[in-house]
Amino acid sequence: MPPYHEPVLAERAIDFLHPSPGKILVDGTLGGAGHAIRIAEHLAPGGTLVGIDQDPEAIEESAKKLRNALVDVRLLRGNFRDMRTLLKSIGVERVGGILLDLGVSSRMLDSAERGFSFRLDAPLDMRMNPETGETAAALLARLSESQIREILYAYGEERWASRIARRIVEERQKEPILTTSQLAEIVRRAIPYKAQRKEIHPATLTFQALRVFLNDEIEALRQFLDVCPDLLEPGGRIVIISYHSLEDRAVKRSFLRDSGRCVCPPGTLICACGTRSLLRIVTKKPVTPNEQEIDRNLRARSAKLRCAEKITLSAE
Repeated sequence: MPPYHEPVLAERAIDFLHPSPGKILVDGTLGGAGHAIRIAEHLAPGGTLVGIDQDPEAIEESAKKLRNALVDVRLLRGNFRDMRTLLKSIGVERVGGILLDLGVSSRMLDSAERGFSFRLDAPLDMRMNPETGETAAALLARLSESQIREILYAYGEERWASRIARRIVEERQKEPILTTSQLAEIVRRAIPYKAQRKEIHPATLTFQALRVFLNDEIEALRQFLDVCPDLLEPGGRIVIISYHSLEDRAVKRSFLRDSGRCVCPPGTLICACGTRSLLRIVTKKPVTPNEQEIDRNLRARSAKLRCAEKITLSAE
């Protein structure tokens, strides 16, 4: 199996999380434990690291890497959208910090059988939890042209969504679209050659959109953000690393709303966004990796880190 990637913005994430001995911290996207190992080093003695991931391979790999950690390690199988329920299952109500590193891991991208990447010819799967849900191949086989177009535009911001959706429907009438290479070639032929960017593969945004939709990634993030302040103890921090604009906008909007700022559209007469004063925004602007980190780890090039802190309320 390919290795997990170098954790993105690892040192900055630790700086913002402020892990300290005796605290309970959560890595809600455990992956290969790259961030978790660093967090655990700051929690001893007496601290607890909770790791959450929906991928069974990630749980198995992280268990090996964390077996010698000098803290209490709890690894939970599940999606971070269900963090409240998962924490209650181990008797935890509030924690001192939460980290999310969104997106798909390099290990998943580099595992041909997972079907995430157009770089490897493989079955078109794309499920982060390989044990449940339909594959990307099944999705493309049943959706209408208009539905495919909307997914590509909404989740990939793909300007050629209409042409790509039309070509997918035309090609699937000839033969089923079952592999990553089939889909990548269909997309490449659908986009005018002069419009194709040299720095990224023409299928990049299409694969991103299908993955995000298939795994319900944006809705999972929104559901987590709605309950996140309630999971933090006063002074606890939430750190989120995102990789595309849809994720970053959702995080920014949620942090603003929970810091007491109305995020309703301009001209709205009555606030309906549910603004509440629960968090203090720590990062006024997103933190991005420097050139040295990008040179070491190309995956970091689009990363944005945002942090907020649970404020101390008089009622607490």
